[in-house]
Amino acid sequence: QVRLCHITGGDVQEEDTDYKGRLSVGEDKALSIRKVTVQDARTFVCQVGAGTYGEGENRTELRVYSEVPARLSPCSGLSLLLQIAQCVSRNGFPLPNITWHKNGERLQPEEKMVKFATTRTRESSGLFTVSSTLFAHVTREDRSSLFHCSVHYWRQGQSLTMDSRRVNVTVFYPTEHVDLHVMPSSVLLKEGDDVRLVCEADGNPAPVFSFSKRQLEDNWQDLTPLADSSTGVLNLHNVTKSSSGLYRCQALDLDDMKQLEKEVELVVNYIEGVHVEKEPSTPVVEGGSVKLSCDAHSPVALDYQWSDAKGRKVGHGNQLFLKNLTFETSSSFSCKVVAPSVPGLERSKQVAVAVQGKPRIVSISSPLYVRQNEVVNLTCKAVAFPTASVHWNVNGTAHEYIENKHIASNLTVRVSHDLLQAGATCRVSNALGFSEEHIQLLDRKTPESKGVIIVAIIVSILVVAVLGAVIYFLHKKGKIPCGRAGKQDITKPEARKDKIVVDVKSDKLPEETGLLQGANGEKRPPTDQVGQSVVCCP
Repeated sequence: QVRLCHITGGDVQEEDTDYKGRLSVGEDKALSIRKVTVQDARTFVCQVGAGTYGEGENRTELRVYSEVPARLSPCSGLSLLLQIAQCVSRNGFPLPNITWHKNGERLQPEEKMVKFATTRTRESSGLFTVSSTLFAHVTREDRSSLFHCSVHYWRQGQSLTMDSRRVNVTVFYPTEHVDLHVMPSSVLLKEGDDVRLVCEADGNPAPVFSFSKRQLEDNWQDLTPLADSSTGVLNLHNVTKSSSGLYRCQALDLDDMKQLEKEVELVVNYIEGVHVEKEPSTPVVEGGSVKLSCDAHSPVALDYQWSDAKGRKVGHGNQLFLKNLTFETSSSFSCKVVAPSVPGLERSKQVAVAVQGKPRIVSISSPLYVRQNEVVNLTCKAVAFPTASVHWNVNGTAHEYIENKHIASNLTVRVSHDLLQAGATCRVSNALGFSEEHIQLLDRKTPESKGVIIVAIIVSILVVAVLGAVIYFLHKKGKIPCGRAGKQDITKPEARKDKIVVDVKSDKLPEETGLLQGANGEKRPPTDQVGQSVVCCP
């Protein structure tokens, strides 16, 4: 026995042993050992002395277990090589055990198929190193198999297991099958797509790939310079109708110089020959009709859609009928050809529809209220095709604006007396005819002149009323006799001296004479309203 420490009262004295510096004693006199190793697996004795009463002791056994690290080293080789992998467990205690597994299933020794070679080494530290090598017969099917080892060990009476990582064994085998795929394979191809031809072989190492395309008279065009011969991929960018055809992939196994091949048909869908016919082909007169026909060629079914210059849909089908055409009708139409079975495959063609006719005036500035000597703008707008020109029957400064089929003319002119009375005429003409419109000018009175006219009318009414009262008064006095007819024209020069002639003149303008009306409410001409009066006897 070797004494490790001595405790007197509260003082602990360590002896010079391998445990010095790793021991500690608690208040309950419990002994603790730090950094335990396998060499510490032994029996420890606790002795207690009580002077004349004697001594007592007790023993405890310390067992030390070691975690077993497992290291797996895979091996590679041909299918005839048997060494698969090596598993090593170092510094284990007690002695661990190693087992082998393939794809999760435990392997058992089998003659000419599975064999284990195991070595066990006890190190100077007392720990064990265990090495196990797996030998097995592998086939082509083992190219994706995963192998691993498991180390089984004991700790505190329990059996524990530690697994290594999974490894794959490289297996070499000749090529037996070749496949050629078109990618993407889930959609129908169309012009403009990018396509990959992928050639796959089941040999390891992979064979050397070459590509070719069949031409006329069974000749084959070599496409290998465009492909990656190591990965077996041929990229075709922006394919067209001419890209369609039969493609071949050849795989050459360099181990046995055996060559296998596979072919695939590449179909690129397209739309070509889109054209639109117009009946009649000559320009259409306004109010006429036209028929548009659209046609195209494709290996798949097609739909036809029509739209105008603003993109609005106007019809469906390969024919479009347009009736009662006007200048405002769209000048162009588009036929869009769509292949419903091939997403994204479509083509378009535009056609111009020219509607011609004599000009049609759509807007003029009439009636226009003006003042004499005022400078005004006269406006005339029209639509026509072929292009028209605008002429005025009065002199002035004209400015024309032409946009597509529309033409507008602004005439700057000073209002004269003649222009105010006669107005102006806008004439728009082209090769097919002319149209003209008259612009009426109306005199616009000032507020001051209207006030003077109203005052004059009121004064005239008052004068007539006063004169009527005077005549009535003179009649009552017998100063004014009556003839047999009961009335007499007082404006005649030959009237007698005892007759009173009343001459009422008005300064009203001709257009305002309507304020004076006859007995029945009808308007009377100025000559009947001014300078006459009738006196009746009772």
